[in-house]
Amino acid sequence: MTAEGLPPAQVVAEARQWLGTPYRHRASRQRIGCDCLGLVRGLYRTFYGTEPAPVPPYAPEWAEVGGPDRLLEAARAHLVELTPSMSPRAGELVLFRWKPSGLCKHVGVVSAPDRFIHAYENGGTVESALVPAWRRRIAARFVFPDPMTTKVR
Repeated sequence: MTAEGLPPAQVVAEARQWLGTPYRHRASRQRIGCDCLGLVRGLYRTFYGTEPAPVPPYAPEWAEVGGPDRLLEAARAHLVELTPSMSPRAGELVLFRWKPSGLCKHVGVVSAPDRFIHAYENGGTVESALVPAWRRRIAARFVFPDPMTTKVR
């Protein structure tokens, strides 16, 4: 374990177990189906045995209708936030905004300096290149808390 969070290799290895899982809105079951949040929920259950909080129902277009930035708020409540200016590293979770003033709408797990694992509607759970178009949309970076040094909620 690191001072900030779980070992990156552990997070990446577990996330890679989800590759090929079909996309299913609001689902969070490996090999059965998940969306991007479901991938993170499933990883959280693997690492801590339970989810940190119930997830209220959400529509696929929830981030387009405005309101609070629920994805960012939940990440801040249950994960360890990192300095936003640094480049993402393996094992980190990255939240994305499509527009600078928009809500965070997507999340993935960085698997290498130029790769990340995420789930999306037309592709399921895949490992994609973290190209400049994705990088410039990163709104926040997090790690899973180390249960030895952080109280896991």
